[in-house]
Amino acid sequence: MFAIIGAVVVIGAIIGGYLMEHGNLMVLVQPAELIIIGGAAVGTTLIANPLSVIKKVVAGALGVLKPSKFDKAYYLSTLKMLNDLFVYARKNGMVKLETDVEEPAKSPVFQKYPVFLKDHHAVAFICDSLRMSISGGVGHFELDQMMEIDMEVHHHEIGVPVSAISSVADALPGLGIVAAVLGVCITMGAIGGPPEEIGHKVAAALVGTFLGILLCYGFIGPLAANMSKLNDAEGSYYHVLRIALISYIRGAAPILAVEFARRAIPPEVRPSFREMESTCRGGSGGAKAEAA
Repeated sequence: MFAIIGAVVVIGAIIGGYLMEHGNLMVLVQPAELIIIGGAAVGTTLIANPLSVIKKVVAGALGVLKPSKFDKAYYLSTLKMLNDLFVYARKNGMVKLETDVEEPAKSPVFQKYPVFLKDHHAVAFICDSLRMSISGGVGHFELDQMMEIDMEVHHHEIGVPVSAISSVADALPGLGIVAAVLGVCITMGAIGGPPEEIGHKVAAALVGTFLGILLCYGFIGPLAANMSKLNDAEGSYYHVLRIALISYIRGAAPILAVEFARRAIPPEVRPSFREMESTCRGGSGGAKAEAA
């Protein structure tokens, strides 16, 4: 939502300032320049990236238009789920938990959290880590290293679309210059014509440079920055899961392991201890988050 508002502000500020200087808006309407720059940008993206990355770029760009799911309610739901999981393991033993991690969709614990089950990587992160702990052949230090490696690989994977978008943003000013040079070539071909025609062609060439710089610093660059922040939020979420798991595996009580995890939540979305305790002890916070 804020991305749309920001785009409107950018366009409004530029057009408003241009009109205040009594500029002619029709001069900025140069479809050919936009086709040259936009088409070249799309082409360079296709050259530089495989189809799988292109799909992630599109999905990431669309994700910017939605609010981040990693808000306080989502974290409360996750903390409640972790507490339920740890209490279940404490009561029934880690061996009983093996069935749940092998088929999480059929687990009586995970089934209460359908929104979490949709996050396949998070589910695999928790289940794979618990599976290694249940096997008994991996110490908590080695397991912590495994989770760290998993997080690094995942963070690199979700960072690839951001790098692709950033590369396009870096190329746009140069592509704007390409469009401007082509406009100059056209202008030179009409150098003997009327001054009005030459002026129009020069303006069209300059609009190419203007569009390249505007798209880079006004839209595509900020889009990449927003996607990067969303990736950081997801990385923080996995860090919270890691802290909870390793705390419980080291022998902490369920509520204490969840408190360790709560302390790792970024401050702007971190629930208070009372909110966490109320939710884990049977409050409705987790249910509300799941329903949302």
